[in-house]
Amino acid sequence: MGDDKPQDKPPTSRLGRLARLATLAPKSLPFALEGAKRALGVKRTEEEQEEAKKKLSADAKKAAEAMLKTLGEMKGLPLKLGQMASYIDGIVPPGYEDKVQRALKKLQDKAPPLSPEAAETMVKSELGAPPEEVFHTWEREPFAAASIGQVHRAWTRHGDHVAVKVQYPGIDKAIENDLKSISLLEQMMSPVSRKLNAKQTLDEIRQVFTDELDYSREAEMADLFRRINADDPDMVIPRVHHSLTTRRVLTTELVNGIGYQEMCEKGTQEERNRAGQTIWKFTFRSMMRYGVLYADPHPGNYRFLPDGRVAFLDFGCVKVLPPELVAGMKRYLRAAMDSDWKEFDRACVEVLGYDPNDESWDLYRSYTMELCMPIVWKGVWESSPEKARETVHYLVRGIKGLAKKEGEALPVIPHVPKMPQDFTFVNRLQWGLSSVLAGLRTHAPFRQMSEPWIRDGLHPIPK
Repeated sequence: MGDDKPQDKPPTSRLGRLARLATLAPKSLPFALEGAKRALGVKRTEEEQEEAKKKLSADAKKAAEAMLKTLGEMKGLPLKLGQMASYIDGIVPPGYEDKVQRALKKLQDKAPPLSPEAAETMVKSELGAPPEEVFHTWEREPFAAASIGQVHRAWTRHGDHVAVKVQYPGIDKAIENDLKSISLLEQMMSPVSRKLNAKQTLDEIRQVFTDELDYSREAEMADLFRRINADDPDMVIPRVHHSLTTRRVLTTELVNGIGYQEMCEKGTQEERNRAGQTIWKFTFRSMMRYGVLYADPHPGNYRFLPDGRVAFLDFGCVKVLPPELVAGMKRYLRAAMDSDWKEFDRACVEVLGYDPNDESWDLYRSYTMELCMPIVWKGVWESSPEKARETVHYLVRGIKGLAKKEGEALPVIPHVPKMPQDFTFVNRLQWGLSSVLAGLRTHAPFRQMSEPWIRDGLHPIPK
């Protein structure tokens, strides 16, 4: 595209989407190769190291700008991955997080929208009439745009101020083709992908994205979270207008307030502590008490109200976990809280699939202990980007040590535990939630907050 005119739909064909991603290679590949050299411990002189550092800095800026444009236009799975890279601490090479994440943060709230006509056509198709007839007033320009849809302000004919999320035309086909491309790659790399347990991860991603495309399911999940948190004065779950909601259009109560970045920059320590505790309670209590996983702790999904409450906006990525998996997670968390390391080790084997006879045992066991630290810590835990980043870097360093054997020219693929498939998005939650709280620099007694939910059994989901 040679101009900035909004598209009517994202590219949807498999070849078209692969071609878009291919345009990133000239800018992203040098950055990726340099990151790989660092990970593999390639030896350099001090002068070579300084030169590589300057080059990587320039490549990082080019890669981030290229990703911002291409992923924003593509929507779907590539944009979702770009959003994750924008806020999860530790997944960008050390020293370049700020440069890359600063550029990609623009994808969090306001990815490039599609044309107003595209949204209007979708509303007419789903609700039976143009938006100016369905609603009393309709703002043609969206105020937010994300990976699967964009959001418009409107007033209903009953006088309610609402947010209308409209799915991008053809995004279901686009995501289907993205998943086919990943599946083909997994098959081509079959010996490697089997060792990495890639198939079960891909199966889980496919199911979750299929669910996200169904806005009627998201409406049900929003209602579920409203019931779970009905008695909590710190949380706001926007009310769904079911008569104006379909599979591809979702209408909810409009909630204002400030965004995540503004809270991080302007909120007092007390305000950020309260906000972080509310986000923790919302996420962790629903999982430990009811077995409901809110798997998308994305910064754009929160609004912070003047009275200290937090509004939660997106319920597309929600999973109801098997009770036995929740019981297993509680098992190793309780063991860590009680310093019962024999039971902790047994739970790591029986719940998480770690192998005590493999050289990777100590790495994965220690990594799990790192993840448990905010809950194990007695007293106030101080969240910070440095701590969140180190959790990821600890795992990366450990895998690098296992992969690069002394005297061997090529790295080997270390053992990867075969965790329960439903745990795939629990992992995403752990990194994401840690990074969100780190950005807020929340100080909170997470152990004191969480212990009742961890010690107690599962409660039935409120009807």
